[in-house]
Amino acid sequence: MRNLYIFLILLVFSKSSFAQTLPVGLLENVEDAYRRQQLLGKDSSNSSYMIRPMFMSDKNNLQLDSAFSVNSFRKLLYSNPKLKTEIYALPVVWQQQFNSHHPYGMNDGSMVQAKGYQTQISAGIYAKIGPLSIQLRPEYVYAENKGFQRLVDAPNGVYWNSPVTGSFINRIDLPDRIGNTSYSKLSLGQSSVRLNFGPVSAGFSNENLWWGPGVRNSLLMSNNASGFRHLTLNTTRPIKTYIGSFETQIIGGRLEQSGVNLNEDLTVPLAIRNELVQKPYEWRYISGMVLTYQPKWVPDLYLGFDRTFIVNRSKMGNSFGDYFPIFSKVEKVGYVTSEGIYSEDAAERDQYIAFFTRYVLPESKAEIYFEYGRNDHSYDLRDALVEPEHTRAYIVGFRKLIQLTKPDEFIQLGVEFTQLQRSTTAETRDYPTWYVHGQVLDGYTNKGQVLGAGIGPGSNMQSLNVSWVKGLKRIGFQFERTVNNNDLFYNFAYASADRRQYINRHWVDLAFGENFSWTYKQFSLNAQLTYIRSLNYQYQWQDSTPPGDYWNWNKIDVNNLHAKVGVLYNFK
Repeated sequence: MRNLYIFLILLVFSKSSFAQTLPVGLLENVEDAYRRQQLLGKDSSNSSYMIRPMFMSDKNNLQLDSAFSVNSFRKLLYSNPKLKTEIYALPVVWQQQFNSHHPYGMNDGSMVQAKGYQTQISAGIYAKIGPLSIQLRPEYVYAENKGFQRLVDAPNGVYWNSPVTGSFINRIDLPDRIGNTSYSKLSLGQSSVRLNFGPVSAGFSNENLWWGPGVRNSLLMSNNASGFRHLTLNTTRPIKTYIGSFETQIIGGRLEQSGVNLNEDLTVPLAIRNELVQKPYEWRYISGMVLTYQPKWVPDLYLGFDRTFIVNRSKMGNSFGDYFPIFSKVEKVGYVTSEGIYSEDAAERDQYIAFFTRYVLPESKAEIYFEYGRNDHSYDLRDALVEPEHTRAYIVGFRKLIQLTKPDEFIQLGVEFTQLQRSTTAETRDYPTWYVHGQVLDGYTNKGQVLGAGIGPGSNMQSLNVSWVKGLKRIGFQFERTVNNNDLFYNFAYASADRRQYINRHWVDLAFGENFSWTYKQFSLNAQLTYIRSLNYQYQWQDSTPPGDYWNWNKIDVNNLHAKVGVLYNFK
């Protein structure tokens, strides 16, 4: 502990640094282009790219393409060396998306799950006054939010077993539609106020966070939901030590509810409303930490872990352990009281932990990565070794650049698999679904969207991306298969008296899309067009006439079109 105090004192008296961030998901091709530089051996920052938003101070020597460099993402408006003051204009970003049949899409920040047209616009300024930095980047979102067939509206199968449905809805704030009218919201967006000393920054932020190596999904923290207000202590660049480099972030923040109350929605069947618990109107406190380590003796290997706790504010104490449970023991065995009760369970907290790694192979212009997480800690080491699959989820991915004839042009191949569905240990012991909780009834969400993997509770995804890339330019296609909430599916199936009569068809989305990114003068453009074929939409099916066997049935499939267009404008 003494060494830690000395380390912090040295940081306080060290030189302040530039702490402008590149917001998570600003435009997908921008962050991807930075990460790609590392695969090409051009990034000397030694960044893990597993803690975001990225700070621009360690990217000053990177030229993304002929039109854009690090300095392209800010324009100096005012400078006073005597007062150590600089003020910059930040780029204007306009994002738009459209869904033709039902909500689809993820990792879009303050945008919401909605049918129809939706737009998001953001702009701002960045000011640096000595060690103080102020980034004001609010976001405005408008969604047409048209009506569509929700899960509660499914004509057969899904809601015939109301106790199962109520059990799921009662444990997470995840409405499939935010209200019954159009939606509009002005938020702090990607804003922050920080004090910066050397490689360390501390302050207040509303920015989206991304922890882990995944490209499409992250288990604990992503930009799938709106950014939330939090206090943060973090590194702005890797800290080099004798044994290697470290990056870290510690947060304490506030999560909000969606405001959707199904108890008062008369369109929800009465049998379902009778099963629903009236959730308290209160915010939740989230504490979290992430740490990455790059071993000195194994270049290009990055190791890390992250951990979060969520608790309803009314259930939270005032001790240091209540505000920072992330520093408590990992094993549950240390929390058993003399009466044989888990004191951690008695605290009514929702806890998650994940371990991850990323290995870069510059010679092969490739990377592999893996993330393994649990949403309920092991009782002890023996339990972890006997059933490592209990309450687990994982992400595994691979990306490679294939050199073309021109030195700056490549074919980028990316594959990623995400598995959140429960394992077979659910047959013998209690196994909570990821992001769902029996005591923190709003679950692992903020404003009605999951903080972690955008595919949502109990779901699985397989993703393939093939693109031509050159700097910030990209043309390619993406194929994804998403199995929606298999945990809910099997709960329905096992609870039904006659499984064939109620629900026995998985809801699977097959998506094929084209991606386009381009730069021209002061503009950077992103576009995506995706066709989705939803098989057994909302687990629906209809028996044949006359009734047949398992294979003789009428399919209830739907088509959906998802379009996205985004443009970034740089001030010159």
